[in-house]
Amino acid sequence: MRMIGLIGGMSWESTAHYYRLINETVRDRLGALRSAELLLYSVDFGTIERLQRAGDWAEAGRLLTRVARQLEQAGAECLLLCTNTMHKVASEIESCTGVPLLHIADPTGAAANQLGASTVGLLGTRFTMEEAFYRKRLESRYGLRVLIPESAERLEIHRIIYEQLCAGKVIGASRDYFRATIRRFIERGAQAIILGCTEIMLLVEASDSAVPVLDTTALHALAAVDFSLSDPCARHDQKR
Repeated sequence: MRMIGLIGGMSWESTAHYYRLINETVRDRLGALRSAELLLYSVDFGTIERLQRAGDWAEAGRLLTRVARQLEQAGAECLLLCTNTMHKVASEIESCTGVPLLHIADPTGAAANQLGASTVGLLGTRFTMEEAFYRKRLESRYGLRVLIPESAERLEIHRIIYEQLCAGKVIGASRDYFRATIRRFIERGAQAIILGCTEIMLLVEASDSAVPVLDTTALHALAAVDFSLSDPCARHDQKR
């Protein structure tokens, strides 16, 4: 088993699910008393959120790179950013560390391909939905057509994520709003829905959509287990 390094706390609500999902999967694969070997560094999301709001992605990247280096020095053999949005600075982390960063968009794109979906609807923070760092990876590496909501919907989804889900609040009216957005995606041709924020899985379930839902939190956690339990002598081209 290889050591997993989690960069969490963004928010801790979803990071707790990473820990649970990784350990449940290891237990299921290896036996009832087995658990994952992992290191978790949980950052103060308040600091990260202020940098996001200020547009200071360079400082956010430096902060997370320092965390990544500490995990690597402590023995982590792969790294996971337990957040979709902060993959905006993934390349900075990759360039300053010597272990693979398992990018959250990769298991998500692969899952869409396995479903045979060519058009997907993307839900996430305003940064993830509007900027190229996430969508372009899905488009260029996995051949997906990525739909995003209209402008007013993006703002409301962003608000729900930060004001409710990141604070552990799950509100029925917000679930209804996401369901309506999903229906509009399907009307536009979406064959699958990407929950492109690790907190959305707290609110949206498979039953909320008429097409498959791709939960990035679960897919990322499973990718970590696959890496940890794979042959360490095998070639892993995760760092590209």
